[in-house]
Amino acid sequence: MEFVSANPTGPLSVGRGRGGVIGDTMANLLSAVGYNVTREYYFNNAGQQMRNLGDSLRVRYLQALGESIPFPEEYYQGSYLIDLARDLAAKYNSRLAKESWEYFKPIVEEAMFASIKQTLKRLNIEMDVFFNENSLYDDGSVNDVIAKLRETGYAYDNDGAVWFKTTAFGAEEDRVIVKSTGDPTYRLPDIAYHRNKLNRGFDLIIDVLGSDHKDSFPDVLRGLQALGFKTDGIKLLMNQFVTVKGEKMSTRAGRFTTLDELIEEVGADVVRYFLLMRSAESHLEFDLDLAKEQSEKNPVYYVQYAHARICSILRKGEGMKQTGEGGDVSLLAHPSEQKLIRRMLELSGVIETCVNDLAPHPLTTYATDLAGLFHNFYRDCQVLPSETHPLDANLSAARVRLVKSARVALETALGLVGVSAPESM
Repeated sequence: MEFVSANPTGPLSVGRGRGGVIGDTMANLLSAVGYNVTREYYFNNAGQQMRNLGDSLRVRYLQALGESIPFPEEYYQGSYLIDLARDLAAKYNSRLAKESWEYFKPIVEEAMFASIKQTLKRLNIEMDVFFNENSLYDDGSVNDVIAKLRETGYAYDNDGAVWFKTTAFGAEEDRVIVKSTGDPTYRLPDIAYHRNKLNRGFDLIIDVLGSDHKDSFPDVLRGLQALGFKTDGIKLLMNQFVTVKGEKMSTRAGRFTTLDELIEEVGADVVRYFLLMRSAESHLEFDLDLAKEQSEKNPVYYVQYAHARICSILRKGEGMKQTGEGGDVSLLAHPSEQKLIRRMLELSGVIETCVNDLAPHPLTTYATDLAGLFHNFYRDCQVLPSETHPLDANLSAARVRLVKSARVALETALGLVGVSAPESM
């Protein structure tokens, strides 16, 4: 599974975070049903964008030294570059003033990638592989793709550029894969990268990509087909954009809420849950006010409170020597008990649906529903006896057993989503 794969041109945005949460949860689901899953991050550190990033830092560094020079509009505007440039100016004074973008590129690349890794860690996402795009150039993979496309007649020269004959595979027009400047378009290294994945022997390859890849992804598959590969085992899980307070994310313009800022504001659990609550194909507006709520209005609080309440009941039960062992579930005849039991039994089906549809969002719906049914059960059905409200021991044992089962179901759902299940709140 490849997901996040953000360019190291700045801190992770909430939009990239959505793809990360979707991918990580999908990986959890696939692991749960028996797949051996590799989580992979494709590190895009080649091309014009990285030259622009290196030169963005160079210009910001010169500005930090006091030079009055314009900052090109197409460069990266974020304050993170200004902060890094000030650090360099403080450390080196003017000793780097004559260096080119090539000197600054690895500095900003390393800083941004370290920041990205730290953000992923905060969001409880651990990658197995970080695949470096530059390696595809270093080992000759990109040039080899061009050579093989030429050999098979699927690549040709026109107006100084190299074109891929995508029309031979159903496209409406052919695509440029190497510009007249000699720079490859992103389709070319993407084809080389996916060939690498196929050569590593994966049975199933899932790409979690933003909707901006909608037009280019079919061309990647066409490229693989032109190279003689079957592409049936490559699946696309596309996610739409995220807005916070109605503002679309834009890394280049510097107008975006970073994922770190959001985690700082509401916590990793809330961020993960909220980013997963809608279908990946739907635009998501992150409701910051709701995310801050410490009440039943907040679905994360609602679900976690149900788990904490369960743990409280079980602690009290242990103190009363009521563990639910041997509880006769046939005694659980109350409608609230029946509804809770039925929903618990649906968990395996929900997991199966998520896997088959490559759609993890039903997990949050399930967890919220289950929490609501448990809260209703708690309201309607006494679990443990008290001095003022005695309860048949057999019925109490059956209900404690039910509560234990509800805990397992909630913990399982929350664990798959990557959200903690607190024992007290």
